[in-house]
Amino acid sequence: MEGQRVLVAGAGGFIGGHLVAEFRRQGQTQIRAVDIKPFDQWYQRFDDVENLQLDLREKQACLEACADTARVYQLAADMGGMGFIENNKAACMISVLINTHMIQAALEHKVQQYLYSSSACVYNASKQTSEDVVPLTEADAYPAMPEDGYGWEKLFSERMCRHFREDFGLYTRVPRFHNVYGPNGTWDGGREKAPAAICRKVIDAKVNGRKEIEIWGNGKQTRSFMYIDDCILGVQKIMDSNILEPINLGSSELVTINGLVTMVEEIAGLKLKRRYNLDAPKGVNGRNSDNAMILERLGWEPDTRLRDGMEKTYAWIYDQYMARREGRAVQI
Repeated sequence: MEGQRVLVAGAGGFIGGHLVAEFRRQGQTQIRAVDIKPFDQWYQRFDDVENLQLDLREKQACLEACADTARVYQLAADMGGMGFIENNKAACMISVLINTHMIQAALEHKVQQYLYSSSACVYNASKQTSEDVVPLTEADAYPAMPEDGYGWEKLFSERMCRHFREDFGLYTRVPRFHNVYGPNGTWDGGREKAPAAICRKVIDAKVNGRKEIEIWGNGKQTRSFMYIDDCILGVQKIMDSNILEPINLGSSELVTINGLVTMVEEIAGLKLKRRYNLDAPKGVNGRNSDNAMILERLGWEPDTRLRDGMEKTYAWIYDQYMARREGRAVQI
């Protein structure tokens, strides 16, 4: 029905592509998918979806994207893994134009529901200095001292959602993503995150007979990683919930980077010498998701075991790596 269209902004990216795929599986027929990238660079694209290439930093593009739309999932951002966000702070900050113009367009077009994807990078850095991390609760974003550049932009845009809800009555929901990983995402080129990067490095060593792997930092950094299927389910649950404040959406299964490397080595069936690059971007020393709020409010939390998700991710990246090696089409 006209007016019941769902918009996924950032649909050419990793999470957005999976969200569009899930809506199709559910039988939704009015899906608008928008991304700045050329269509041949989208990770997932479907011919039965309305696909638009738009620069959502521009207000007119956001108005076009939100027209005749009931629900907006605003995932669009210029971002990547730690190697990207530590070296592109200004580019990350410019995403504030996307979020400002998208929420204005949603209000002008009387969108019924608006979800903004925030990040665990909003959390106060002083609470993430030790590998023996205390899981981060939603209140730990304040007093504010987020990741420079990317985290500040995310925190500002969270506040904008709050004030558009309070001042104008716009229905807004804000999940804070914690390190999402899985197939059909970035695995090379500088924007990839740790799980994909480690898979690629191990595969490269295995295929080429190398005996060594470079690890950014000392390997003792701790993180939790959420599998993409849990992320997509959580996004839908949060969108249709009565949770007004930003909420953690992440796994609580903690692992060190060394532990993640060991896991991928076991999946690949080899053991590598580790070379630690202490000058490389490594992010905070420790971060984990406190899931008390999501368990209380939704009776659910992301629960895919890291080993299970990494096996699927490794298999997909291996296929992509070999396709590139053999000159076939790949997704980077």
